Amino acid sequence: MTRIGKLPIQIPNGVTATLSNGVLMVKGPKGELSLTPHPLMKVTISDTEIAVSRDGEEREKKSLHGLTRTLIQNMVTGVTEGYAKRLEINGVGYRFKISGKKVTLNLGYSHPIDYNAPEGIEFKEDPEKKNILIVSGINKHQVGQVSAEIRSLRKPEPYKGKGIRYENEYVRRKAGKTAAKSS
Repeated sequence: MTRIGKLPIQIPNGVTATLSNGVLMVKGPKGELSLTPHPLMKVTISDTEIAVSRDGEEREKKSLHGLTRTLIQNMVTGVTEGYAKRLEINGVGYRFKISGKKVTLNLGYSHPIDYNAPEGIEFKEDPEKKNILIVSGINKHQVGQVSAEIRSLRKPEPYKGKGIRYENEYVRRKAGKTAAKSS
């Protein structure tokens, strides 16, 4: 068995998990998520934990075992704690404005860019640092996807460091051109 796949997933207090018609539903204080596990995987739910098992040692089944267990663990974590990504916006005149489910980004283009949040995603501004945009939600995949789409609007460039990057992302800086020496 895989090391990750064989670990049971603990169900915290306030979270309910149900399996009906091949669909796993996880409900918690922050919301509700569903997943249709692969047909080769067997998911069993007891009072305090969820277990994922497989019936063979084929390569595909081994890889699906760990994946399915991790996806279910992410669902449980999402409905209890949620997920958040912090994006840092650097550059002269680069800023954002949040209005409801929409964020308007000024990124040095001739026009502002409006990005509408999909269902389940929320935008916030860091109260201490005004150039930090926080993307949060209960679905880990969706939070990462929205963050990547916003980052792709103006990726960080290596000369001045302007653009949108994740808060702890390291951008390798390059030296610019140097003036030719005159003799």
